[in-house]
Amino acid sequence: MQPSRDISRLIEIMAALRDPDSGCPWDLDQDFSTIKNYTIEEAYEVADAIDRQDFSDLREELGDLLLQPIYHAQMAKEGGHFDIGDVIYGITEKLIRRHPHVFGDITEVGAAAAQGRWEAIKVEERAAKAAIKGDTAPSLLDDVPQVLPALARAEKLTKRAAKVGFDWPDFASVRAKVEEELAEVSEAQLSGDAKALNEEIGDLLFAVANLARQAGVDPEAALRDANSKFTRRFHYVEARCRQDQIEPAEAGLDRLDAYWNEIRAADKAQS
Repeated sequence: MQPSRDISRLIEIMAALRDPDSGCPWDLDQDFSTIKNYTIEEAYEVADAIDRQDFSDLREELGDLLLQPIYHAQMAKEGGHFDIGDVIYGITEKLIRRHPHVFGDITEVGAAAAQGRWEAIKVEERAAKAAIKGDTAPSLLDDVPQVLPALARAEKLTKRAAKVGFDWPDFASVRAKVEEELAEVSEAQLSGDAKALNEEIGDLLFAVANLARQAGVDPEAALRDANSKFTRRFHYVEARCRQDQIEPAEAGLDRLDAYWNEIRAADKAQS
């Protein structure tokens, strides 16, 4: 078996790895549930390579991600459900159907018109799926994946609801809602009710996700950037502790804050 630029070789390799007689014992032990987490992880690693603008890593991570549908399709084939050809047919059919302005007779000008048509087709698709399942009243929220990170799912849920006018009228209104939820968090904390505190913090995070959407900010990306900033600044704090020959745990909050304020000031000077 030799490497190849042809995707058919990847399909052959995956089939060989899953061969009951001569395949890899680890690969043979896997199922959809155990591979699912790898699929999610590989998608995040692709996103990370893009954020770092590391195209060598991106090429490798895209390969790892590409393996995932091949893996799932091989297991589905073994179970008699579908194969990779069915997957490819399905996505090509969907792309052709959702782009009638490219592959059909509809003439549209501009990205906004194309996006509107795309959304209208998706509404039709949701209704068709619901009919197949016997659900005569499909919800706008039915196909928002449960597996999405909670912050990203909150943004998507509010975006869907906004399509039918269920939305705050402006940024100031959502900001007021965030302030209201923060006050309710404080009340729950003072009450000592752990369940209520959990619920109110969830409501606050949901409101913040809505605030980000109103501001045109991707909350998941914004939080990811904040995590990166915190990590970079904390690395500086640790380096300053080493420079002063003191363990972070023994430095005390005042000294750690002083180091933190140094890197904050440096960041502001560069912005």
